[in-house]
Amino acid sequence: MAVIQLDNIMKIVPIISLQEAAALVKDGDVLLQGGFGMTGNPVHLMHALAEIGTKNLTFVGNNAGEVGIGGGRLLRNGQIKKMIGSFFTSNPEAVKAAQEGLVEYELLPQGTLAEAIRAGGAGIGGFFTPTSAGTPLAEGRETKFLDGQEQVFIPSIKGDVAFVRAWKADTAGNLQYRMTEQNFNRAMATAAKLVIVEVEQIVNVGEIAPEHIHTPGVYVDYLVQATLTVEDLGISASVSSGRKASESRMNMAKRALKELKKGDVVNLGIGIPTLVADLISDKDGIILHTENGMLGVGPAPTDGGGALHYPVNAGKIPVTALAGSSYFDSADSFAMIRGKHIDVAVMGGLEVDEQANLANWAVPGQALLGVGGAMDLASGAKRLIITMSHTEKDGAPKVVPTCELPITSKKCVDMIITDKAVFEFIGGQLTLIEIMPGATLEEVRAQTSAKFVEKLSE
Repeated sequence: MAVIQLDNIMKIVPIISLQEAAALVKDGDVLLQGGFGMTGNPVHLMHALAEIGTKNLTFVGNNAGEVGIGGGRLLRNGQIKKMIGSFFTSNPEAVKAAQEGLVEYELLPQGTLAEAIRAGGAGIGGFFTPTSAGTPLAEGRETKFLDGQEQVFIPSIKGDVAFVRAWKADTAGNLQYRMTEQNFNRAMATAAKLVIVEVEQIVNVGEIAPEHIHTPGVYVDYLVQATLTVEDLGISASVSSGRKASESRMNMAKRALKELKKGDVVNLGIGIPTLVADLISDKDGIILHTENGMLGVGPAPTDGGGALHYPVNAGKIPVTALAGSSYFDSADSFAMIRGKHIDVAVMGGLEVDEQANLANWAVPGQALLGVGGAMDLASGAKRLIITMSHTEKDGAPKVVPTCELPITSKKCVDMIITDKAVFEFIGGQLTLIEIMPGATLEEVRAQTSAKFVEKLSE
């Protein structure tokens, strides 16, 4: 159906400068900032705000930019009073500021953060989620047992101002995002009193087909045109395809691949699990999901293209899109996870214990401040496979009687694949089912402190 353009019935959203936009943020405001890493990040707006020097801000975003870039520039300037986010580890200055008490912080699982923002934009006061139940992040929060699960109450999040990045806008404020740049932007565009959108292109009303509009203009107050370059993001223009992995790590990836079957929707974590993606071929029929908003993830590009030309995965690495792929925002992505639509998650681990508890997000005393999507995936995937080295560098076991590190999720692990062995939880019992190449049964027994039964095939 053709679109009839009637300018007199369309609101016209003001187009302003970066400096004018930054001046709309006031001291003490709650600032929502879209983006996943530097993908879909309104970096020009953030830098304009850094120049003005507005202070005592509560910053809400998945991460606080990079060192000196985006939110990282505001942090370095001392403009941020409190950070609310999911993964600050990528910015060492944010971690240092938080650990030294220079800024307040609140850490939320990535899916919880996305849903809290979506709830805020929908006028919902909060929600219960199984994610983070029984972990340090649930301490001090109300909990209830719903549908047989312990669930944690999370208040919604709303902001005074939202800085959003979109690919295209029309003069009525309708927005279209590019590839995986939806991430947190869509929800944040609904959840603030004042929404300012940094866009690559501004076109006339009617030039974006209605079915291609991701955020309706009703949410948008101001537009700013800003062209993005790789220099703005502090990233390389291309991606290297020369990644190498040790034989033992590749053996773990190959063994994990054997657990995946045609038609499975699979989420692969960072570290060893990313190697599994390199082994998957079209004939395997496996559908890869990445929590920043994509189904149908393909291999890394080979033409030298980078993050401005391709979607990115949860490791912020450029990838290709297979036929039938789709893009969506972070809130929808984690709804897939919590709703049990992800068949298998393959993740790294720091410890797994006899009760199938997982620890993989924090080590006391180390410069880590972020949980990302680990808690959501651990509790939400239908099946969870952990790949990790069998011991620490000092020889300390990682398959243990009880996790000593902070818990990621309770009773969630189905299988453990290490460089020495494969364990499965069968009837709730940790069971050794396979010895990995180059290892011996005696080594496994000596280097595993958890109690286990043996059901090795002949």
